[in-house]
Amino acid sequence: MYSLNNKVALITGSARGLGRAIAERYAALGADIVLNYSKDTASVKEVESNIRAMGVKVISVQADVSKVDDIKRLFAEAKKEFGKIDIVVANAGIEMVETPVTEFTEEQFDRLFSINTKGSYFTMQHAALNIEDNGRIIYIASSTTAFPIPGMAVYGGSKTTPRYLVDVLSKEIGHRGVTVNSIIPFAVDHSGIFAEKGSYPELRKSLIDSCPMGRLAEVEDVANIAEFFASDLSSFVNGQHLLVNGGANQ
Repeated sequence: MYSLNNKVALITGSARGLGRAIAERYAALGADIVLNYSKDTASVKEVESNIRAMGVKVISVQADVSKVDDIKRLFAEAKKEFGKIDIVVANAGIEMVETPVTEFTEEQFDRLFSINTKGSYFTMQHAALNIEDNGRIIYIASSTTAFPIPGMAVYGGSKTTPRYLVDVLSKEIGHRGVTVNSIIPFAVDHSGIFAEKGSYPELRKSLIDSCPMGRLAEVEDVANIAEFFASDLSSFVNGQHLLVNGGANQ
């Protein structure tokens, strides 16, 4: 394990799922943590308690990433508390599956793009404005951006656009020693749409059947890569998109 002592990490959407796993991993490595959540106060308090028990500092900031003013406040409160930000993970997002192109609504489209696309764009913009030199910016994408799946046109589309921003931003601020990369996870068990046991059984089976390793990803699989991208081990890895999908073909 690599030490993140004296680092400050901000993770959006970190009350549950992947965001929580990444926040707790960074805390275990010694980083002080800025948690972000939209509504789930009970869950974020539980994560706070877990992180404090690791002997590092933590704050929680309620902010809706679809609102730019909320993102500005999130970064301002983080810097007010800790004086700096070294690592930013743009993780907050929502999913929508099993919705054919002929059936999605304007409301659904606007909701997914406002959180997944706009939220990620402005989170990474404010990361670039506020992060320390030699910092790390990490975008959590989705394997649907690499393997189109029927029923996921809006979700996959909303997660694809920020991947392009990763490419551009890595070139614009690389001279500062800041790396910008994305993690592209396969469907994650016990998280997102698969948080509830038995959810989406046909989709689950299809995804597992497509994976040579015979399973979905786990949150720890993604946290492992988030650890790599946050550490000096990846100091010369920039503008990259790493699939974490067990060799699946979708």
